[in-house]
Amino acid sequence: MTKILIIIPCYNEGNSLPLILEQLLHLKLPAHFKMEIAVVNDCSKDDTKWVASLYPIILLDLLVNLGIGGAVQTGFLYARENGFDLACQIDGDGQHPPWELIKLLDFYDQTKTNIIIGSRFLDEGGFKSSFARRLGIRYFHWLNKLLTAKNIYDSTSGFRLFDKAGIALAAEKYPDEFPEPASLVLFSKYGLSIKEVPVVMSERLAGKSSIRNFKSVYYCIKVTISMLFIFIRKKT
Repeated sequence: MTKILIIIPCYNEGNSLPLILEQLLHLKLPAHFKMEIAVVNDCSKDDTKWVASLYPIILLDLLVNLGIGGAVQTGFLYARENGFDLACQIDGDGQHPPWELIKLLDFYDQTKTNIIIGSRFLDEGGFKSSFARRLGIRYFHWLNKLLTAKNIYDSTSGFRLFDKAGIALAAEKYPDEFPEPASLVLFSKYGLSIKEVPVVMSERLAGKSSIRNFKSVYYCIKVTISMLFIFIRKKT
């Protein structure tokens, strides 16, 4: 039996969380997978904690706001300490339809890839976000290729499946800031395999994005610095 933990980082996602949890709890996975769900409540100011407490899931309630990187890392720490074989990060805003997880699991069964990314840009279906955001993602595709020699088309996707090696590294060294694009440099640096699988994503159901001002040059500069810092930093 393969144990998989679904990690849902949440900040003020009380409106969208019920549908996500209902869909996950009714999801039929292949028989050899045993799924548990962990909601990481990152000091939400709405009713996220109360909503999560209504469901038969694991609630990891942070005492201080850690941001998206710290919230996701908390989930990986829980997965590592409790012996999970796989962990899947799913956003709490409803952009990642739970049934698309099956595509990632099927690909894992076939390839045993360390980290599998659900990509919006390998297929024509689903929500694709704004032109400015897509332009930024193309820039990060180019930068990741330069730093890692890997073709990752959707480097900002937060829909990712990790095996034990990926869980262990993310639990120790997951980036605090801009974790999605920056972590790809980290994973490549430590020799983990990374592949993309085409998935269909949706528009967020409610709440506010944890990534602000994506259109701005300032944001791109900060992410670039974060990625370059990980690239030049010595392995420990």
